[in-house]
Amino acid sequence: MCTARRFTSFAVFLMGALALVVDSGYSIGPTLLLLASISLLWRKPVLNLSTEDKWLMAVIAGYSLLFIGQLWWEGTSLRTYERPVRFLFALPVLLFVLAYPPKLSWLWGGLAVGSVLTGSWAIWQNLVLGVERATGYTYVIQFGNISMLFGLFCLAGLGWAVVQHNAKRWVFLLLLGAVFGALASLLSGSRGGWIGLPFVFLVLYRAYGNLLSAKLRWCIMAGVLALVALVYFVPQTGVQARVQHAFTDIELYVSGENKATSLGARFEMWQGALTLIAEKPLTGWGWDGYYQGMQTLVDKGEVIQFAADNHAHNEYLDNFARRGIFGLLSLLALYLVPLRLFARRLTESNLELRALATAGAILPVAFMDFGLSQVFFGHNSGVMVYAFWLAVLWGTMRAYEKAFAYKTTVLNEDDLTLDLKPNT
Repeated sequence: MCTARRFTSFAVFLMGALALVVDSGYSIGPTLLLLASISLLWRKPVLNLSTEDKWLMAVIAGYSLLFIGQLWWEGTSLRTYERPVRFLFALPVLLFVLAYPPKLSWLWGGLAVGSVLTGSWAIWQNLVLGVERATGYTYVIQFGNISMLFGLFCLAGLGWAVVQHNAKRWVFLLLLGAVFGALASLLSGSRGGWIGLPFVFLVLYRAYGNLLSAKLRWCIMAGVLALVALVYFVPQTGVQARVQHAFTDIELYVSGENKATSLGARFEMWQGALTLIAEKPLTGWGWDGYYQGMQTLVDKGEVIQFAADNHAHNEYLDNFARRGIFGLLSLLALYLVPLRLFARRLTESNLELRALATAGAILPVAFMDFGLSQVFFGHNSGVMVYAFWLAVLWGTMRAYEKAFAYKTTVLNEDDLTLDLKPNT
């Protein structure tokens, strides 16, 4: 295996292992890959980009450039360019991974290790330190949702695990990662990430349902329900209290007694964003204009002050209100185009490729769910996780697709050499 592939493997391992357990850990692996991608200027590998590759790159670039153009037109401060620019940085990383893909054992191993570390930390905070909602170096919502995402990635990786020489060990490690990722999410109390789980499980079922016997399917379902029940009914986890708080918040909001609760404040922000969208559906209010428009609604007594001091806590409404219909469409393309491209491979006969496709399909499905109750792309962690895992999963899958398509002789993963000699 060439030096470039060793470096990619190491960086991708860090993307999973360190994302939530060290400060800005989600940026370490991507930064290494971005720096390494500069070498493409003199290595000049033959990439042979397909139409699908170009479509994926186009939606990433389109979202970023449209966002940057709107910020420039509005004349906002340079600080506001930081997050949309990061999407552009994912493009050279995609090309580098496509040319020098990581060892799959490092990719899946990093996710499993990261999930176990994150879950262990959450358990320590909640049960030992007595922290009400487990968190890390990110905001509690990001911590809970990203930990759950990595746990789901571990489930996606089971297709790869079962065809390895040490299948039992890999299956055990990835299942352990899935359990600890789910526990970290539950102990964080980030309720928004739980809503979309049925859709994620549909992706998993689409990918692996035909490989499971009816008995095993029922056993898996029973195990999941038992785990959820255990976490819910153990008072120390705080999950039961979070669920009960949700119903209380709704009652207080409907009665008008208190609109400033966790859910009540969200209802106010959503109501305000919808009002602003109705007034400027084509162009949107702009980055700063959004807050000015929302403050006007506060002055009129239509929403509470908290709504004007924060984003809309909904990715779709926030993009629509600030950036208009084209901003919303670029966001939807960023979700739906990758989902479509990965979903085409959910029945791939090669389970190693199917596992990558499953993780790739789970990524936009999960973020579409996360975006219902949080502006995930308003945070560095959300941008880095989505943009760079999208680049890594797609680049890795396509690289291995090419290797298998060219019928390269592969004795084991260490001997994998793409049939594109300039790359290696």
